Amino acid sequence: MNIEKIKVIAFDADDTLWDCQGYFEEVEEHLYRLIAPYCENPKQELFKTESGNMADLGYGCKAFTISILETAMRIAGNDLSITQLDDLLKDCKRLLHLPATPLPGVEETLKKLRGKMEDEGRKLVCFTKGELQDQENKLKRSGLLKYFDDVEITSDKTQREFLALCEHQQIHPSELLMIGNSLKSDCAPALAIGAWAIHIPFHVTWQLEHFEDIDHERLIKIEKFSDILKYI
Repeated sequence: MNIEKIKVIAFDADDTLWDCQGYFEEVEEHLYRLIAPYCENPKQELFKTESGNMADLGYGCKAFTISILETAMRIAGNDLSITQLDDLLKDCKRLLHLPATPLPGVEETLKKLRGKMEDEGRKLVCFTKGELQDQENKLKRSGLLKYFDDVEITSDKTQREFLALCEHQQIHPSELLMIGNSLKSDCAPALAIGAWAIHIPFHVTWQLEHFEDIDHERLIKIEKFSDILKYI
């Protein structure tokens, strides 16, 4: 990667800057315990619901909450009490206030990158998908907003959204570097439009983000966030 040609470095947020999926999995486990007596594969039942809702509801806490409650009612029906459903709902709503504490090395690395990029006239952008208000609130709680020149929150991350990001930032796709934990949402579409990507794996992956491994001349794979500084 010729870093001198990169004008914008874009960062994913959830599970790249802070832990998100770990909190969602706690709620999923709550659901699985409730519906396990009524089905053979609770995890597959939730996956079925979320996949069916994706086109209408997209990503985020509200979509997740609807899918969780819909799965519980579809599988267990009247066998679940109002109290059980209420406890499940409360668990879902707590996701709206997850701490968004930066993962190890994130803030220190962003601080160094910010100084370097400012000196060279380049930009740091947070480019993430999900619900607008929820993502904005997490970014504020994280304390990381000050390191970004711009924030773009989108309902999905496909080639179309990546091309729109380049248009908004007034750059050619080859001048974009995308950094994130998802091969499916962060790396594959960026590579497809001609951008660069750095993949930082997270210890858990949402079912709908599972993706086959990629080898690509414009893809760099690292083990931890601070490793970014080896390439920039």
